[in-house]
Amino acid sequence: MEPERRKKVLLAALGVALVLALAWSWRTWQSAAPLPASYGTTARGAATRPSKAAASGAVDVHLKALNEERTRPAEDGRNPFRFKSKPVPPPPPANPRPTAPPSAPQPVTPVTPSTPPITLKFIGLVQTSDRTQRLAVLSDGKSSIPFYGKEGDIIEGRYRIVRIGAESIEMTYLDGRGRQTIRLSGG
Repeated sequence: MEPERRKKVLLAALGVALVLALAWSWRTWQSAAPLPASYGTTARGAATRPSKAAASGAVDVHLKALNEERTRPAEDGRNPFRFKSKPVPPPPPANPRPTAPPSAPQPVTPVTPSTPPITLKFIGLVQTSDRTQRLAVLSDGKSSIPFYGKEGDIIEGRYRIVRIGAESIEMTYLDGRGRQTIRLSGG
């Protein structure tokens, strides 16, 4: 056979195979389709025959039921579009139970003012190549110049670096109050 004729025969065979595959899949799809709701079922679950209206595809509409009088919602019912104030609670009973005499007042503990939080951000860590010295890079968020310090250094004249970790530092005020851990924020 010559090559042109061979191509035509091969294309025809592929076309026939495609048509057969489509017909087979259409047939299996139709048999696997669920029964329409118009088919009733018996007690055993077998399908019963549909009525003529259902078989023709017509929908059974009860027009008389649409024109019948419907019950109206009660007027005292819930209406999401109407605003009502909360009901007034009932008054207290006329004969209240006697209460225990007031106990001695509790001693008031003086409230010490808490120290304000340290407003610096830990934005980086600089280490020497042998990892013996660490410098913390801090920012106050106001100026573009960062603060650098190692453990024990005083930052901004108000804070002392207590400990420098890999992801956080511990700082206090100069007098030792307000120990705070500041996590690495990177920004």
